[in-house]
Amino acid sequence: MPSNKSVSDAPITQFINCRILREHQLQRDDLWVREGKILDPEKLFFDEQGYADKRVDCEGSIIAPGFIDVQINGGYGIDFSQACEDVCSGVSFVAKKILEHGVTSFCPTLVTSPPAVYHKVLPQVKVHNGGSHGAGVLGFHLEGPFISLEKKGAHPAQFLRPFKSGDISDLMEAYGSLDNVAMVTLAPELANSQSVVRELSQRGITVSLGHSVANLSQAEDAVKHGATFITHLFNAMLPFHHRDPGIVGLLTSDQVPAGRTVYYGMIADGIHTNPAALRIAHRAHPSGLVLVTDAITAMGLPPGRHTLGQQVIEIQGLHAYVAGCSVEEALEAASLHPAQLLGISNKKGNLDYGSDADLLLLDEALNIKATYISGEEVWRKEP
Repeated sequence: MPSNKSVSDAPITQFINCRILREHQLQRDDLWVREGKILDPEKLFFDEQGYADKRVDCEGSIIAPGFIDVQINGGYGIDFSQACEDVCSGVSFVAKKILEHGVTSFCPTLVTSPPAVYHKVLPQVKVHNGGSHGAGVLGFHLEGPFISLEKKGAHPAQFLRPFKSGDISDLMEAYGSLDNVAMVTLAPELANSQSVVRELSQRGITVSLGHSVANLSQAEDAVKHGATFITHLFNAMLPFHHRDPGIVGLLTSDQVPAGRTVYYGMIADGIHTNPAALRIAHRAHPSGLVLVTDAITAMGLPPGRHTLGQQVIEIQGLHAYVAGCSVEEALEAASLHPAQLLGISNKKGNLDYGSDADLLLLDEALNIKATYISGEEVWRKEP
């Protein structure tokens, strides 16, 4: 019988003594990795000595897919919406730091800014894989400037924009380019928005609805034109009303096209969303929940005054809580669901055979013990 070396010369790593999140449940099994991909052990050839070149004893840890954050504005003193000569270094710094939080891929997020900022920042950061240098960049999330004045939140009013023509020229005038853009958040009630939703969707860019006073019908129209996400559900949108539930109503709408899933982001910090509201959303539409940090420059820093785009804000404290869902559901909301949202679940967000070996070792309390990208350890908690 031939050895594995006849199939590939690349070394094989076997993770043992672990519980793996696979097919929506934790399963006691080993995990095999070669050349940055997860292997199907049944398809491997055995030799007399066994075929793992390296074994990692997980000591009973949970192995979950690496987290994917689709809304992160910065951190550790870095604000992605601040134009500078070397934006890449700031993004790279944050990418390295968030490995300790289990994030293996992310979408750097820009809040509403003047065109000069987009034109300066966007060309500097390309989509790239993660590694020891930090989490991978999946593309920018542009949150604004095509949003509602009434629901602008922390976005600066003077830089909000309407859709003048409803075609690609509106986007190019604001952003300069759509290269390396993964997602755009907009308000679907704005005039000419639906044609923009369709244009973005056709280009493979995820369209999210947010910072909006849209009613349910307007939100449903946007979904029919290609929108698939809701930016921080409940925040910066009309509150749920029984006669017209607004954007929130998309969670149970019967107007969502067959085969389409509407995902929704939630900031599970106990402040932006009451735990009871998160539980209501999750029970209504569990497969759509996407956990986001919406982190800003203050992440990792003490309370005080920090920037968010073109504004200065005051941070007084940080909080967090665990949603009312199972361990498996919480982990998938931070990995599988954002990957499905972005259309990359064929390679990320799960531990299926053939997927990228971006994975985490966690203890029973879901604290991160180690982070791996493409099967290589990129961060480990100090003992």
